[in-house]
Amino acid sequence: MRKTVVVVGATGLQGRVVTAHLLAGGWRVRALTRDPGSASAQALAAAGAELVRAEMGVLGSLVAAAEGAYGMFGVQPTVGSPGTPPDFTAEDEVRWGVNVAEAARAAGIRHFVFTSVAGAGRHDEEVLPRNVVSKWRIEQHIAKLGLPATILRPVSFMENYTGGYHLHEGTVTTAFEPDVPQQIVAVDDVGVFAALAFAHPEEWIGRAIDLAGDEVTPRGIAKAIGAAIGRPVPYMQLPIETIRQVGEEFAFAYEWLNTLGWRADISAARRIHPGLMDLHTWLDRTGAAQIEAFFDARQDA
Repeated sequence: MRKTVVVVGATGLQGRVVTAHLLAGGWRVRALTRDPGSASAQALAAAGAELVRAEMGVLGSLVAAAEGAYGMFGVQPTVGSPGTPPDFTAEDEVRWGVNVAEAARAAGIRHFVFTSVAGAGRHDEEVLPRNVVSKWRIEQHIAKLGLPATILRPVSFMENYTGGYHLHEGTVTTAFEPDVPQQIVAVDDVGVFAALAFAHPEEWIGRAIDLAGDEVTPRGIAKAIGAAIGRPVPYMQLPIETIRQVGEEFAFAYEWLNTLGWRADISAARRIHPGLMDLHTWLDRTGAAQIEAFFDARQDA
């Protein structure tokens, strides 16, 4: 009998790719979602996942959804993530993460895979951005519960460059210093690592790993995008004070990435997963098409 893995946040960016890779690997997937009737949830059902309604803010719903499953994959949104309530805070993120971990323990989950964020293991070395601290607090709770767990810590996603997060009026626009390299990873590769962890628990339980697939300057990212879609895409740097007007925490995160930043060992990750995508591979496979579609939609609007 095939074992069941519960995917929390299954309709999110990471949840969708983890679900796809688990299904491809022969696992049964119980996809947790707040709205089983949504188009994204129905797409998961069409692919073979079992839809179960549950909310990360409601512990009882998570425990009920996890009963009888072998594994669980968990990821929580951070402040400002799409789909979160306007008043969603870092404390909400931690509370949701704690709920998922508690549900895993209550249901007797035998392998819990949690997506954190790169840098979380450096908590004793420096002052870290709020989203890194939040994920580290969840990691601590997982350890406190003694869960048989694997921690995946991705850096910034390449997918951030496919929409309004970093694309504005035909440019790549961020508050990153143009010539300071930034580590990035394709979200699909998180799905690959999650599937590897579930398939080989003897190698992965008790393990934490930072994940990055490439390290490129923002100016270089813009140049690569332009080459991939066949039109110039200039890089525009936003003043950090503009970001500070949105929020001090966002400004601090950019300042941190412009100085200390992620420090994932790309070569180590690629030894484990030789198909780990660099920026050019990702653009060739999916990124360029997504970026072109975004720019074309903006022109038509």
